[in-house]
Amino acid sequence: MRKIDIFDTTLRDGEQSAGINLNTQEKLEIARQLEKYGVSIIEAGFPASSPGDFEAVKQIAGTVKNSIVTGLARSVKSDIETSWEALKGGVQPHLHTFIATSPIHMQYKLNKTPEQVIEIAVESVKLARKYFPLVQWSAEDATRSDRDFLVRIMNEVIKAGATTINIPDTVGYASPIEYGSLFRYLSENVRGIEKVKLSAHCHDDLGLATANTLAAIENGATQIEGTINGIGERAGNVALEEIAVALHIRCDYYQSESGIVLKETKRTSQLVSKLTGVVIQPNKAIVGKNAFAHESGIHQDGMLKNPETYEIITPDLIGDVATELVLGKHSGRHAFFDRAKQMGFQLSDEKLNAAFVAFKKLADRKKEITEEDLFVLLTDQQVQTSEAEVYELESVQVQYGTSNIPTATVQAKTPSGEVEVVSSTGAGSVEAIFNTLEKLVNGKVHIIDYRVSSVSKGRDALGEAVINLSFNDVISTGRNASQDVLEASAKAYLNAINRQIVKAHYQEQREAVAQ
Repeated sequence: MRKIDIFDTTLRDGEQSAGINLNTQEKLEIARQLEKYGVSIIEAGFPASSPGDFEAVKQIAGTVKNSIVTGLARSVKSDIETSWEALKGGVQPHLHTFIATSPIHMQYKLNKTPEQVIEIAVESVKLARKYFPLVQWSAEDATRSDRDFLVRIMNEVIKAGATTINIPDTVGYASPIEYGSLFRYLSENVRGIEKVKLSAHCHDDLGLATANTLAAIENGATQIEGTINGIGERAGNVALEEIAVALHIRCDYYQSESGIVLKETKRTSQLVSKLTGVVIQPNKAIVGKNAFAHESGIHQDGMLKNPETYEIITPDLIGDVATELVLGKHSGRHAFFDRAKQMGFQLSDEKLNAAFVAFKKLADRKKEITEEDLFVLLTDQQVQTSEAEVYELESVQVQYGTSNIPTATVQAKTPSGEVEVVSSTGAGSVEAIFNTLEKLVNGKVHIIDYRVSSVSKGRDALGEAVINLSFNDVISTGRNASQDVLEASAKAYLNAINRQIVKAHYQEQREAVAQ
């Protein structure tokens, strides 16, 4: 069995998705779960891109011990040196540097000749090796590059000290046969290729990312790169859970294993979905809510006779097993804490107590507490960390009637500590709330995206609101869950505003320390 290393780029390529805005604590929480999931390498971010990304990468590198932590750097001296400062505290410092190699990118984006690109690539790898024991070099847009040029530049970067060579299908252009044959060609023609890891990185623009990645494995790839739930720019990246399960189910064919802890699949998927606000489509392979649903009479009949007739993957394999909860309004603190531990949460006593209080409030109003409800309550506590003064909703009232103008009244505590009451109208209840809150926060707000979805089943289910907005031209995402979707919407709006306040607070702290 060959070992295929799993390189997770959820926190870098995945976070580049439109509308995703993770703070440092959320990134750290996802990184901890990725470590538990068993990924070989975690690409924690792009350290040179912003102070926030630098801090997140630095914290993750200093926290994660069982996975290698890496960061992305352009072929620029300052990027590489900044990345070293962020990653040097890691157990095994690793750098991922890249440069474009396709004719269209070299001519129009880089404005460089092929010879200049080779020189830049070699110098960046040499510089990186002065700091990092592990250096991955990527040929951006490799599938639209000239094969002989790829051989030339790869010969040189391997000689310069690259330890991994990545061949990305950056725009999702290749077919499985083309991509597989490219790996085979490079394996047969690049000098020293047997001494380095050969990596595949596929985007899903044509819906071929999983097929292309598996084709790369068939043709010599020893590392694959992707994201949880397939998030990423444009149509996203290959979904890592699909590759991990495919290698497990078809180990007879691929003769490879990934080292992924498959029972952590569902939890990893749920955590990334909740913190990024990206909903998983119902028919998504492996982790979609319909992945194990059978409605056809013929299918149901077969399942009753033998589950293997229509189910090649069991829910138990990925940790998607229904758990009977015995928690309710009479449940004690010890039982709640024990359930949190069983679900994999590691919270401080303070946060556990806060989650327990929220649980008790919910249990008083909701007949049945589901595991999905607990996941939301516990995750919210796990990622909360704010020393800044923020907006706090105290109440929201909405007057609505089909023949009346919807009017919202909000009472909230402001960052200054004062309590304000504001009102406004709108074409509907939600717009009235948003118009009212815009008056409260006293800034220019533009709603980019807004949605409400059910966390669990039943008429008393929690409703989760996710809002993507720009506040004074800075984009932010907010979330909240409540049985009252109007309350959840108001709190999600303020959550998005508060995230900007907290970010500015930490930025001021960093600048003060620097001075």
